[in-house]
Amino acid sequence: MSDKKEISLEDFFVKVKDFQKQNITEFAFHNSCEFASQSQVLKIIAAVKSFCPELFLTLPVKVSVLDFNLVKQLPELYVSLELKIEYNEKNGNLLLDKKYYDKRIALLNNAGIVFGFNLDWGLLKNDTFKLFRERLDFAVSLYPNHIDFEQFADLQKYEDPKSTAVYSSKDLDFSRGMAFACYTFYTCGRAVPWFNYVLKALKINASSFFADFEEWQLCNNCAFETDFNPLNTPHIQIEKMQLLFLEEKFNEKHKSFLFNAVKDLVQLNGALSRAESEGEECIIETSYSADDIFSPAICDLVSFVENVTMENQRVKIFIKNGISDYKIL
Repeated sequence: MSDKKEISLEDFFVKVKDFQKQNITEFAFHNSCEFASQSQVLKIIAAVKSFCPELFLTLPVKVSVLDFNLVKQLPELYVSLELKIEYNEKNGNLLLDKKYYDKRIALLNNAGIVFGFNLDWGLLKNDTFKLFRERLDFAVSLYPNHIDFEQFADLQKYEDPKSTAVYSSKDLDFSRGMAFACYTFYTCGRAVPWFNYVLKALKINASSFFADFEEWQLCNNCAFETDFNPLNTPHIQIEKMQLLFLEEKFNEKHKSFLFNAVKDLVQLNGALSRAESEGEECIIETSYSADDIFSPAICDLVSFVENVTMENQRVKIFIKNGISDYKIL
C-alpha cells in the first residue's frame, strides 16, 4: 500500500514514528515548505532513518543547504530533493550564478542522489523570455531526474502569467509551449539518462529542442492547447512520441546514421524505467549490443557510431530483487 501525504513539519515529527506501522511508504512535503535551514533538513533525515528507513521522501530544499556533510547523509535514504534556480538582483537585473549551482549539484550527482528542479516563467519580477530560456538550458545541463513547472501543478486550474514591459504576451505563450514540451518529453518521458547525449549530437540547446518539439506536438494534436495530459499518458506512448520526433530531428540535421544508436538508447532506458516503476518486463530488439549502449562510450553518439560495431540483439528487461536489470538472449 502506498499512502502519499503532505502535512506540516510539526505534524511530521509527531506522526513519523508510526509511518512504518501504518504502512505509509511515501511522504512529500509541499513545495511551499522549501527548507532553508540545514539543521531542519538533518533533523528530518535523522527521523526517517530512525523510524521508517524504507520511506520514499520528497523533500524541497534551498540549494544553499547543500554541502558535503548533508549530502553524505542521503545515500542511505530513498529521497528525491526538489530544488529551484534562483537569481541575484543587481541594479534591477537578474543574475544567475552558475558556478554556485554547478558546485552544489555536483555533490548530488557524484553521490547518485535523485533530484529535480521546479521552474516557472513570468512570475518573477523583471523576468524575461531570455532568462527563462537560460535557466531551462542550465537546468537540463545539470542532469535533474525531472523538471516540473509551478504553473502546471494543476493543469485544470492553469492561469497565464500577466505580460509586462519586458515579457510580452507572445513570449509568455512561447515559454508555456516550451515548458509543456519539456514536461512531456523530459519529465514524463523519463529522458534524463540520455537527453544531454542527444542534444550534444544534434548540436542544439535544450530550449530550442523543446521549442521544436512543441511545434511537433501542435501538429500531432498533443500540445498544451489540447486535452493531452502527459502525466496520465502511459510512458510507452510518450516513448513512441519521442522516437518519432527524434527520427525527424536527426534526419533534418542530416545525422540519420546516428538514429539506430539513439533508438536503442531510448528504448533500453525506457524499458528499464518501466520495469522499475510499473514492474513491466519485455524483450527489446537492438541494433547494438546492450553492453555497449550502457557503456561510457555512448556519451558521444558520433564517436560511438564511428567506433562501435553494430550487433543485432534481443535483450530481456526484467526485475531482480526489486531492481531492473537486463540480459542478452
